[in-house]
Amino acid sequence: MRRAQESKSAPVGVVTKVLRILEALHASPSGVPLKDISELTAINKSTAYRVLAHLEREGYVFRDSAGVYAIGVRLALLGSGASYQTTMRKIGRPVLEELARITGETVSLAVLEGREVFYVDVMESAHTFRLVSQIGMRHPLYCTASGKAMLAFHSEEEQDNLISGIEFKRLTPHTITRAANLRKELTLIRRRGYSLENEEVYLGSRCIGAPIFDEAERVVAALSVSGPTTRVTREKVPTFAAAACQAAAAVSKGLATNRKEFVARCGTQPQNISLASN
Repeated sequence: MRRAQESKSAPVGVVTKVLRILEALHASPSGVPLKDISELTAINKSTAYRVLAHLEREGYVFRDSAGVYAIGVRLALLGSGASYQTTMRKIGRPVLEELARITGETVSLAVLEGREVFYVDVMESAHTFRLVSQIGMRHPLYCTASGKAMLAFHSEEEQDNLISGIEFKRLTPHTITRAANLRKELTLIRRRGYSLENEEVYLGSRCIGAPIFDEAERVVAALSVSGPTTRVTREKVPTFAAAACQAAAAVSKGLATNRKEFVARCGTQPQNISLASN
């Protein structure tokens, strides 16, 4: 009887350790290193590491390049949308920084909220003349590169639902104002793997967007590179688009996704983002 009781109680002890670790991570949204987790939970480092390693493999915990742990995507999805956005921003920030460095232009990370694009992270260009974006900004879904990149990779049924509720407004002479024209462009975006916004929101600006997928191959966000048309020229679009696709694939990989189809579509790999000439 003694052995039976011990075998039943052992798994409970493991669960308790897991819960302590998750509570410690939840209390520190910016992340916690292994040493601090061990101290906060009174769990020895080797045991804490084994638990964290398993949670990381399953996507419930995320570890950055500095070895700092945070709530992972799968666990964040069980909680609030805000937590999910925080996790996505933490995973995406290094990729955005690299993309901004190699393009020299403003780079943004956005999610879909209703029929609007909501920007959760922005890396502004160092150029004096640049496209200004801010975290928390919202733009219409139908005329932004990020919005079109996300919309293009929704199912046909989801597209119909979103498009049917759009109130098209002409922001510039180049803004799409008809559902039929939008659908035609979404087909093109889905085929080539990235979107374009040519002076549809602001005159004199051009933006390139690429979709980000979760592990179920659902589009959950998009990143974009934007700048004035004098610098983001039509000749540079293929090179910038390749870099944006690579960056989006890197974020998707960080979100523990199966992105084989996306990588094949873009014809790029997520590692070693570069702007090599074609």
